[in-house]
This record gives sequence, C-alpha cells and structure tokens, in this order.
Amino acid sequence: MIEHVALGVDIGGTNTAFGIVDKLGNVLFEESVSTKQFDLPEQLVDEIYKRVSETQWNEAIIGIGIGAPNGNVFTGNIEFAPNLKWKGIVAIAELFEQKFHRPAVLANDANAAAVGEHLFGCAKDLSDFVTITLGTGLGSGIFIDGSLIVGHQGFAGEYGHIRVVNNGRLCGCGRHGCLETYASSTGVVRSITELDSPNKATSTIHEHTTAKEVFQAAENGDLFANEIIEYTAEILGSALADFAAFSNPKAYVLFGGLAQSGEKFAHKVKYYLEKNALKIFQDEIEIRISTLHDKNAAVLGTAASLFWKSINKR
Repeated sequence: MIEHVALGVDIGGTNTAFGIVDKLGNVLFEESVSTKQFDLPEQLVDEIYKRVSETQWNEAIIGIGIGAPNGNVFTGNIEFAPNLKWKGIVAIAELFEQKFHRPAVLANDANAAAVGEHLFGCAKDLSDFVTITLGTGLGSGIFIDGSLIVGHQGFAGEYGHIRVVNNGRLCGCGRHGCLETYASSTGVVRSITELDSPNKATSTIHEHTTAKEVFQAAENGDLFANEIIEYTAEILGSALADFAAFSNPKAYVLFGGLAQSGEKFAHKVKYYLEKNALKIFQDEIEIRISTLHDKNAAVLGTAASLFWKSINKR
C-alpha cells in the first residue's frame, strides 16, 4: 500500500516544477513545464493534472502545496504577480482543488522554500533564518523563533521589492530601484547592458547571455563577467546587512539558480554583508547554500508547505 503523499507545485516566472513528495521529503516523481506557454492558469492546471494522473501515486495524494510569486496564503490567490503573464488576481488554489478534488494550500514561493529548508534542507537546525530565493526575481522567507512570518496579508518578506538604489532600475512592480532588479538572474542579465566597464569591449558576454553563462564566463577569466558578479554580490550583501536589523537571523540561506553557481558567489555576498553590518551582527550571520538542488527544491518546498500546515494543527 502506498503511503499518503503530497503534490508540490512551484509556479515560477519561467518554469513550473511539480512533483510528488512523501512525508520524509523523498521526491517520488517530478517534472517541469514552461509557465509562459500557458495563456490561462486553467491550462497549466489541466496539464499538471494530466501528467500526475498517469502516475501510480495519483490516488495517494492527500493535498496540494502550491508556491507562487505574490501567493496569498489567506485567500489562495496569486495577486498581481509582476513576473507572471496572468495579470490581476488568480484563484490558483481553487483551480487546483476543483481539478484534483483535493485540498490545496498556497504559499508565497519564497515562504514555501523556507519551509522546505526547515523541514528537509540545510535549515533543520535553525529557528531564526531567512531564505533568499534568487531566480527570475528575488523573494525571501523569514523564520523567527521557529515560526514562519507571513504578515497581515500573507506577503511578509518581500525583500526583493525593498528599494536599494534611489531612482534605480525599473522593476516589474512599477517602482524603481528594487533589489530584485539587481540581485536576480534577470538583474545579472540587465547588468550586461547597464554597467559601464572598459572590459566590456573584450568580453565574451552580450545582451542575450544568460545569468548562468555570465558565471561560466567569470570562471573562464572574463573580466567584465567578474565585475558583474562582484557588483551583484555587493548589492545583495549590503542589503542583507540592512535586513539583519529586522529579524536578527542566524543564517541567510541562498536558494535558486544564482545560489547554485558556486561557493565563490556566496563568499562574496558574505564579505559585503560583514562589511556593511552593524557591529552587533558582525561575525554572527552565516551564509548557507540550499541543499535542495534544482527542481527538487521547488517541489519539496511547496509540498512541505502542506506538511507544515498539518504539523502545526497537531
């Protein structure tokens, strides 16, 4: 007999990962699709249902944990997400419940990642930490005294939309200078065209280069690529130094594509964090890299949000 499992769905601006997870954090099945190919959210739900219904675990699913940008845990709605093509308010949890006939729990994607790290990842030993998701945008999930902070509307932890540069880059949210316009995969790519450098002319990177390729070019000695990474780490590390004054974390857990680019980037972020931190926080905050790799991280994190809710009900 197959034990009860959860379906985890992580809706990102570029891709949507989904999979089936047991209560120990084992990913039994996982796939991903391009989010951008679906003009309507119902089409995405239909596609996931089609693929999951063909697995042996379909009948054992007890519920669905969904992570999404601007996900409101109280309403089950995605609300005005700047990095998704579906605009306005999307009743995503209700759509999944109607299709699967199972309860669905929606979490902000970064909050889901934080719960995943706490239950299954590198934050098992921590009660005070912040997960920083570095993908298309930048999100954050905050744990204080062992509890996830969600806030009045469920949107606590929008660190990506704290403005770090006065009158800086235009953000998808409509404001200027938000952290995610600098410290994200999108921000790294924008730096290619928006940073001035004498090394630009001899660089191997160009406006169509991906963030991953920028890091690869830096490893190969490209001077301009290294300048971009240094610039990104400086802005992120400095911002994390300021954010420490709010939650006093033991660690920041870096999660997502930029985080998986290697220890060098994490060390640079740590350097600028220490350089800019209040004295009371210096040498007190760790920078950890998520141990939940690739799609597993998204799937575990979102399924974990369901398990976390059931644990808290006990």
